[in-house]
Amino acid sequence: IIIFIGIIGVLIAIVRTLSLTAMAAAVNKQAKTDAIDTKNPLGRVLQVAEDNKAADLETLELKISEAILKERPAIEKGVSIIKIIGAVAPLLGLLGTVTGMIITFQAITIFGAGDPTAMAGGISAALMTTVLGLCVAIPMLLLHTLVAGRSKTVLAILEEQATGIVATRSEAK
Repeated sequence: IIIFIGIIGVLIAIVRTLSLTAMAAAVNKQAKTDAIDTKNPLGRVLQVAEDNKAADLETLELKISEAILKERPAIEKGVSIIKIIGAVAPLLGLLGTVTGMIITFQAITIFGAGDPTAMAGGISAALMTTVLGLCVAIPMLLLHTLVAGRSKTVLAILEEQATGIVATRSEAK
């Protein structure tokens, strides 16, 4: 189970990293042009600003904030799952270790402690789940940091552009 969730986590992280990289490229391209392309988050935010150019400054600010809030789930998609996998993997490993130790101690109770190699094998097998849990958790936490950073970068660009739109409108009035 631990290896399976690790593979799922890595796949999610890869897909989200590629998606966010493409999204960031589209947003950066949009930031450098005046033509609005609604196929990217910044384009959709700019379209809201364009649709509300007759609105007062406060309404415009609220509409742009609402547009950014609508974009946030798509940008942050998968980040929480990666974090959860990173947090749960060592707990699953610990659960396996505790279960394995219980089984080892039950065997000692039934058969006695006469064969230390049998006990060592059971303890070793029990500790392997902890190792697996950590081998999944450490990369997952690093991948979470990478993916979360990329999503925050895209959101920061949206916020920066939104602030620029409102500031430009404020100066014009």
